[in-house]
Amino acid sequence: MGRKDHAIRIMQCSRDTDRTENPGRDVLQMSHHESRRGFLRDLASVGAGLTVLQLTGIAEAARNKRARGSAYVGELVAPRIENLRCAFIGVGSRGAGQLERFLEVQGVTVPAIVDPHVPAAEKAAAACEMKGHKKPDLYTGGVHDYKRMLERDDIDAVVISTPWDWHVPQAVDAMKANKHVFCEVPFSYTVDGNWEVVETAEKTQKHCMMLENVCYGREELMFLNMVQKGVIGDLLHGEAAYIHDLRIQMKDIEYGTGSWRTLHESKRNGNLYPTHGLGPVAQYMGIDRGEDRFSFLVSIGSPAKGRAKYARENFPPDHARNKARYICGDINSSLIQTEKGRSILLQYDTTTPRPYTRLNLIQGTKGALAGFPTRVAIEGRANTHEWIEGEKLDPIIQEFEHPLWKEMGERAAKTGGHGGMDFLMFWRLVQNLKNGAAMDQNVYEGASWSVVSALTEASVKKRGRTIDFPDFTRGQWKTTHRAAI
Repeated sequence: MGRKDHAIRIMQCSRDTDRTENPGRDVLQMSHHESRRGFLRDLASVGAGLTVLQLTGIAEAARNKRARGSAYVGELVAPRIENLRCAFIGVGSRGAGQLERFLEVQGVTVPAIVDPHVPAAEKAAAACEMKGHKKPDLYTGGVHDYKRMLERDDIDAVVISTPWDWHVPQAVDAMKANKHVFCEVPFSYTVDGNWEVVETAEKTQKHCMMLENVCYGREELMFLNMVQKGVIGDLLHGEAAYIHDLRIQMKDIEYGTGSWRTLHESKRNGNLYPTHGLGPVAQYMGIDRGEDRFSFLVSIGSPAKGRAKYARENFPPDHARNKARYICGDINSSLIQTEKGRSILLQYDTTTPRPYTRLNLIQGTKGALAGFPTRVAIEGRANTHEWIEGEKLDPIIQEFEHPLWKEMGERAAKTGGHGGMDFLMFWRLVQNLKNGAAMDQNVYEGASWSVVSALTEASVKKRGRTIDFPDFTRGQWKTTHRAAI
C-alpha cells in the first residue's frame, strides 16, 4: 500500500469511528479518534513527507464518495405532516423565545420539553398551557435525558436550542431516531461535526435545517427578491457581519448563554458566530443552490483586549473571569471567494463598544443594496452617488416587498421575535412540512455557513493563509434549484 493510499485509509477509519459521548471536542481536531495521542500515532505511520494541509486535503478527498445507503438531500421532500408534533431540546433564553413563536403557529403540538434546568423546563411547560396546549412531558434528568425522549414514536421533529457543543450529538441522535431536526446556529464549529450532520441526514433521509432566522427578516427577504429579479445586475460582492456588544453575557456565571459562550472566547480565535450575517448574503448569491459555492477564505484577527478589560472592571481580581486568558481577537475580519470569483467581507465582533450591525450589503453591476439602515443605490433610478433611504425608499419597498412578507408580515411583526423573523421562520417550515415541500435551507447550506468558524480559526492560526471550503454537496450544488422562497 502506497503512502497516499495509507493516509486515505487512516482518514476513512477515523471518520467511521463511533462518536464520543463527550461533545466538547477540540475545534481544530481533524479526526474522530478518541485521543490526540492515537491520532498522532497514526499520522506518524503515514510518513514525514506529508504536510498537515496535504493530510486535510486527503481527508476531504476520502469524503468524495457518499456512503452506501445514503442519498443526496438538497431538495428532500418528506411525507406530509398535517399536524406537527415537535419536542424542544433546550428552553433557556433562546429556546424559550423559540417556543413562544412556535406556539403561535396553527397545527402544532409540543409533546415534550427537554432541559436539565428544571425551572426553565417548568416555565416552558406553563407557556404551552397558557396557549391552550396540553402540558408537555418534561425530561429534566440530566444532559443526556434527551435520549430518553427520542425513544418516543409520537414526535415528528425536534427543535434544538442548546449550547454549541451539543448541537451535533443531539441532531445526529434525533435523525437516527427518525425525527426531523431544526437546529439553532451553528450546526457545528468543527469541520468533522458539520460532515457528521450532513452524512447523517443523507443516511436517514430526514430534514435537518439550521434555524437561521435572519433569512426571514423583512429587509433580507426584499433584497433577495430584488436580486432574483435582476434589479442590481450580476452579483460581484457581499458584506456580512455579526457585530453585537455581548460583554454583559460574561456576568452569566451559573446559568445563561454567557455561562458557556464566554468560554469559547478563551479557547478559540476566529469568527465564532458567522451565520447571521452570512446566511442572507449566501442566499442572494445562490450558494450551494445551482449558482455558486464558497471556494476559500482568508482570516485575520485583531488583538484580544476587550474581554480582559471588562473582567478587570466588573469582577474581583481572584474571580474566574479574571483568571481566564481570552485569546479570540476582538474583531475578526475574513474574506471569502466563491467559485465564480465573487468576494464576501465577513466580520465578527461581540466585544467592542459599537452599535449592532450585520452589514448586509450586496453589490451588483447595476447597483447595491445595504442594511443598517436600509438603503439602496440602483442605476437609472437615482444618482448612484447618493443612497435612496428613509421615506424615499417607500416606492422601492412597495414594488419589491417579498411575497412572503406581503402575506404574513403584519402577523409576523405583531407576533414578534427579532421584528417578526422568528415567527415567519417557524410558520414557513411548518407549512413546508404540511405541504410536503422542501425546506428553504437544506443541510448543506447550514454546514457551509457553519464551517466558516473552523476555517477562520485555521486561517488565523496560519497568519491569514487561504483555507479551502469542503464541498458538502460533493458537486451536486451545481444541479440544486434555488429554494422556493
